Amino acid sequence: MEIYEKGVIKGIFRSKYQRSLYNVDRLKAKPWWTLEESTYSSFFRKLESNWRTIKSEGLGAYRERSGYLDEAESLRDIGDWKQYELFARGKKYQQNCKKTPVTCQLIEEFSAARDCRRGQAKFSVMEGGTHVWPHCGPTNCRLRAHLGLIVPSGTTIRVAEHTRTWEEGKVIIFDDSFEHEVWHNGTEQRLILIVDVWHPELTAKERASLTAI
Repeated sequence: MEIYEKGVIKGIFRSKYQRSLYNVDRLKAKPWWTLEESTYSSFFRKLESNWRTIKSEGLGAYRERSGYLDEAESLRDIGDWKQYELFARGKKYQQNCKKTPVTCQLIEEFSAARDCRRGQAKFSVMEGGTHVWPHCGPTNCRLRAHLGLIVPSGTTIRVAEHTRTWEEGKVIIFDDSFEHEVWHNGTEQRLILIVDVWHPELTAKERASLTAI
């Protein structure tokens, strides 16, 4: 952490844990958020109430063995981690959404997720024995929500200094511009839905003008 602390002193990073590069400086910064703090609780509650259908769609697409691709940013040092994109940089993946219509409709109805050009919405499948090393997202302009769909034992996520796990049918929210790390030390498959949303303190004008990442 010493090198990151030096980066903070030089003004390169916002903190030793928050090391994103594309930022709006005035935005509230904290690793973990509650649903209420996000101001999007009604949307996240709707995801939770539909979690079994979302799970079924995610598994159905996975069983077809098409659309799920290996994680492409080389963020894992061991294991198997695949993703199925639904929305990215404000654009809808039409072919994938045809196989997951309820999930995509829920996201499409909510503009802070649908139009988040600095984020994604996707299913994430991780096999046992996978480790995702510490990394930071590129921007502080979004929050990242995880909806637990299949959560075996031995799965944990650390954001900054606090480690948590998922719960089936429940949403957890964090700011992925903070350093985070994932372990799957179990043996069964883990499945979650990832949905990025605009940071709630961004104005409508800022959301419209920010470039895609």
